[in-house]
Amino acid sequence: MATLREIRRRIASVEKTQQITRAMHMVAAAKFRKSQAAILLARPYARKMAEVIGSLASRAELDLHPLLARRLGKRTEVAIVTADKGLCGGFNSNILREASRSIGRMRSEGKQVSLTLIGRRSRDYFRRRMVKPRAVHIDVFEDVTYHTASLIVDDIIRLFSEGETDELYFIYNEFKSAVQQDVVMERLLPFKPMEKTGRPLIDYLYEPSEPAVLDDLLVKHIKVQVYTILLESSASEHAARMTAMDAATNNAEDMIEFLTLRYNRARQETITKELIDIVGGAEALH
Repeated sequence: MATLREIRRRIASVEKTQQITRAMHMVAAAKFRKSQAAILLARPYARKMAEVIGSLASRAELDLHPLLARRLGKRTEVAIVTADKGLCGGFNSNILREASRSIGRMRSEGKQVSLTLIGRRSRDYFRRRMVKPRAVHIDVFEDVTYHTASLIVDDIIRLFSEGETDELYFIYNEFKSAVQQDVVMERLLPFKPMEKTGRPLIDYLYEPSEPAVLDDLLVKHIKVQVYTILLESSASEHAARMTAMDAATNNAEDMIEFLTLRYNRARQETITKELIDIVGGAEALH
């Protein structure tokens, strides 16, 4: 049976852990509010831009721009977005599990898969499995900006434009609420044309020219979508960490109550034993 000193030491240790988890919950909550506001502002613009690009892609000739190309899809680039840190529940493990399944399925279909890893957790996961990624981006979520997304996209657009890859997928956590984040696998390239409605398509008037407009809008569209994905992942990460630290704090409270009860019982048993010894000694003297 544990001694009173050991139980007191365990209670003190759990209390210190609880202080840490409570502080991490408060920090995550503050970051979550900021990230949530950012993604709620970015979503409408990104979705409307996707509609416009889908409409343009349905009207444009495929040879007007390299990003409009349609290929056989034998070479696939998969970008996996995880966090740089842990202690956020199943946030990272859910993405990596889905990524492993999707990559295995693609390879079974005869596709050549290369990886772009965003976040330390995805880098460490594939490093342990001796899988060499094509590109790695870490420390992205310290400050998610449009410039950061542009650096990631420039590399991927070069691959697609030069014919080194046929399609691009992103696997990430989509933010739903503070307690729900869904793993999403989204194709960004080639573009999805607008669904046919049965009505004839009316072409636009382009100024200064159709190639110039497409060159500017298509690249900007990919950057906006990747920027939105990073914001989705950031909000999901802080929400998951906030929930995980809240659960850890509550578990620590339960553990403290349990250990306190054990301490009181052990102390009562010790006192009772000492009283019995005293009474027994007094009776022996008589």
